[in-house]
Amino acid sequence: MNDKRLPPDDPREWLRRAKSNLSQAKGGIVLPNVYLEDLCFQAQQAAEKALKGVLMALKIQFPYTHDLANLLTLIEQSGQIVPQRVQEAAILSDYAVEARYPGIAEPVTRQEYEEAVSIAETVIEWAERIISDVIKK
Repeated sequence: MNDKRLPPDDPREWLRRAKSNLSQAKGGIVLPNVYLEDLCFQAQQAAEKALKGVLMALKIQFPYTHDLANLLTLIEQSGQIVPQRVQEAAILSDYAVEARYPGIAEPVTRQEYEEAVSIAETVIEWAERIISDVIKK
């Protein structure tokens, strides 16, 4: 990863952080004693930061929230078309809180983990295209 940081108001920095979270979500699977819930939290964080990067690129203020449905709604309200697979990121919101603490939610299955990572990857790829297009203008 590039150690040179961009300013925090640069959407590309948010995208870098999203990719860092995604790397943790994907790489953590090989580590011993790691809960899938924790890796799903990293996938949720990846999607959240990518969506916030899109909002920054579009010059849309956003609340400090982990609610991805809320962030997706703000993007759609700007007139930006959000593909169905990206909209599915809303299901990752549960991993922001409930899945991180013992006894609040059921343990995450391997299939749920893989789906969370897949969705986060899709969100980041989409966000990268949007941010790149906006910056080029």
